[in-house]
Amino acid sequence: MVVMMTRHILLFIQPNFQKRLYEFVVRHFLACCSQPAVGAETTVEIDIAGEQFNASGRVILAKNYLDVYRFDSWGGTLLPTYNIGQQFVPTTLTLDSGVTRPPPLLAEADLLSCMDKAGIGTDATMHDHIKKLLDRCYATKDENTRFSPTNLGEALVMGYDEMGYELWKPYLRSMMEADMKSVSVGTKSKSEVLESCLQQMKACFLDARVKKAKLLDAMGTFFARSNRPINETQNPVEVVRPCGACNGSEMLLKRRASGEFMVGCRSYPQCRNVVWLPGSLSEAAVTNQVCPICAPGPVYKIQFKFRRRDIPPNFDVDHLGCVGGCDDILKDLMEISRFGSRSQAATPARGPTPNGVGQGTPRQDLHTIFRPASQLNNDNPSVMHSQGFRSTHTQNPSNASDAGQVLCTSCGALCISRIANTEANRGRRFYKCQDPGCGFFKWEDEVDNGTGRGRRGRGSSRQASASASAGRRGGGRRGRGRNADGGMFVSATGDTVLGCCFNCGDPSHFANACPNRR
Repeated sequence: MVVMMTRHILLFIQPNFQKRLYEFVVRHFLACCSQPAVGAETTVEIDIAGEQFNASGRVILAKNYLDVYRFDSWGGTLLPTYNIGQQFVPTTLTLDSGVTRPPPLLAEADLLSCMDKAGIGTDATMHDHIKKLLDRCYATKDENTRFSPTNLGEALVMGYDEMGYELWKPYLRSMMEADMKSVSVGTKSKSEVLESCLQQMKACFLDARVKKAKLLDAMGTFFARSNRPINETQNPVEVVRPCGACNGSEMLLKRRASGEFMVGCRSYPQCRNVVWLPGSLSEAAVTNQVCPICAPGPVYKIQFKFRRRDIPPNFDVDHLGCVGGCDDILKDLMEISRFGSRSQAATPARGPTPNGVGQGTPRQDLHTIFRPASQLNNDNPSVMHSQGFRSTHTQNPSNASDAGQVLCTSCGALCISRIANTEANRGRRFYKCQDPGCGFFKWEDEVDNGTGRGRRGRGSSRQASASASAGRRGGGRRGRGRNADGGMFVSATGDTVLGCCFNCGDPSHFANACPNRR
């Protein structure tokens, strides 16, 4: 009777949403009047060559209310019926590969659930507790309401853990909340609970004063010390070495506002020669010890102190090193830390900053950074780019040629080979730099003629610089243009870039003033 009435009413309900809502209500009512569904779950444990496997499946014996309420279903894997001790031959055996991932950051809803489960706070005070954690900078909350621990929060957790306390766990606060609840129900007195809490807190405080060195060590792991005394071996002017780029100034040890250390020229911004030190440094001080190997000198050694959490365990936290190029340990640490903080290492260089401050070369090769100026010759000159000082790479041209590899004359990286698909150069192979921000480009026939495989002469340096700058002006596309040697820069797409004529490709004029204009 109900089914007949439902079908009759549905004929007169026009909007689709109302029809579905009415159907849902009626089916839910009929499902409540029906018998429960009956099913059987099968769990199978098997042994294959000593390895234990298990599988589970579900079989529906009687649907009952599921026949009416189609919004609910019993899904599951269908397993055949097995007997204990039965042997069978598996149809397929596969070994799936996977990786483990850390759990996601805790969301605010998850934190509220954990606090409620631990008995911390009430519905009226939980948000006040969370706000206090954020105000004290123990954690931060992003736009997705997920919490991330700060350096202060991690340092406190590590310090208390080293002391032997579990203050970062909810046990103590949960015990205090339970005692206060006992006061509200009358099982404990206020003075008794207050005395118990004060005794616990006082014992922790007195013991923490004795073990405060462990807390300071934990803080030093996450923060750079600002009250470092100047020892007797420190050079007061922080001069590291003479500048090899301008040959008239000195390289000084500097520290940026972000906390990163670098060795930069005193004549900045006229000279942008800079060496970025590892981002894992917490302290750095120039000493009076002179390196007997590196030249031109004197090159003063630097006393480094690294954060333990940012370097491998086989490296010492304290290291007396040299930035002249002879220190293999410092090179390895710079390679590990990628010449700066994580955010800086993950962001490729994209030219000069708006305020004109040079950003150096955050991804220079280790051997490139430390090469003394005396080792630079005419075949390997240093090139000054708009984003900072960048030295050349020490490469053997003959080795690169023998291996069939083409080196970028701008940044020294290995080039990748591509085939042009334009009408003018279809099927013609060319080489381009792997770095999207680099403008190096060369045809394969030019490389075979010995004009650029793994070498950098003065002409090719100008060509690479012009190509890179033209690529940046043209929105990342390399186009046509003439260099000082009369050669042509032709892109793989056949397009021209800004700064040259679209008709004849001459960079001395634009298309509106072209003498060959039709």
